[in-house]
Amino acid sequence: MRKITYAEAINETLREMMRKDERIFIMGEDIGRYGGIFQVTKGLLDEFGEERIIDTPISEAGFVGAGTGAALTGMRPVVELMFIDFTTLAMDQIVNQAAKIHYMFGGKAKIPLVLRTNIGAGRSAAAQHSQSLHAWFVHAPGLKVALPSSPYDVKGLLVTAIEDDNPVMFIEHKMLYYTEGEVPDELYSIPFGKGEVKREGKDLTVVALSSMVGKALGAAEDLVKDGIDVEVVDPKTLIPLDETIIFDSVKKTGRLLVADEGHRRCGIGAEIAAIVSEKAFDYLDAPILRVASPDVPVPFSHPLEKAYIPDEEDIKRACHELFTK
Repeated sequence: MRKITYAEAINETLREMMRKDERIFIMGEDIGRYGGIFQVTKGLLDEFGEERIIDTPISEAGFVGAGTGAALTGMRPVVELMFIDFTTLAMDQIVNQAAKIHYMFGGKAKIPLVLRTNIGAGRSAAAQHSQSLHAWFVHAPGLKVALPSSPYDVKGLLVTAIEDDNPVMFIEHKMLYYTEGEVPDELYSIPFGKGEVKREGKDLTVVALSSMVGKALGAAEDLVKDGIDVEVVDPKTLIPLDETIIFDSVKKTGRLLVADEGHRRCGIGAEIAAIVSEKAFDYLDAPILRVASPDVPVPFSHPLEKAYIPDEEDIKRACHELFTK
């Protein structure tokens, strides 16, 4: 099978979906002539024109609101927010409007809105362009939340997101855009709420999110030399969350580590740990551990940023600690 990058997989999916359905259009800052800050939308303006590839003013509240209105009136907008940090400027539109309208109108209104954005540090972009704030949107009922970890997953999940009649936070990782993987030529969908065991193991479970999936897989290969057999589970979506795949893995291994680049405090690791403690406590042979970013702003300094980002070594240390408990 051919290999393409994560960014190319997104571009290809957007192109093919727009060819299929004239109601789909894309809007956001610098997505047209410039092709997006990460070149994800490069070339789409040439094919679809300015009515369907819309460069917006620098007003997140304005164009997210416009996307919500367009979805209400039968269009299927894909709105790009350059960084997840910029959702702070559009939280009313996302959390109070898009997420709530279906419920407040008694199920009569549909909001087929996809909000594409990205998380993650690693580019020395400092504290306002590097955060991993996906946990915020898990806390808001009415939104679906997807975190694809590979080129294959990003294509299949994006198809599902665009076809969904509910608002979807489609959260990519900026350090994954240029990673390569095998991706079929044809369109295909990956269901929301269905995780995947990326690596089978018997000694402990690592539930990893987004870029941490690759790091967990790398750590797992190294840990084989130490006699530790790690199972890596990728939930793929947080809303809905595949609890069953996590419970089944923990039942097999008896130990759980959650790896997430979001902050440790009130993060996804805490939520998954709570769910397992409430519903699968009897399967556990040791306390649940978390690997996450520290509760400080993301540093600009490259050495400090490197120390801030959880990596394979952090996962390996946590696995060794968990294995000996």
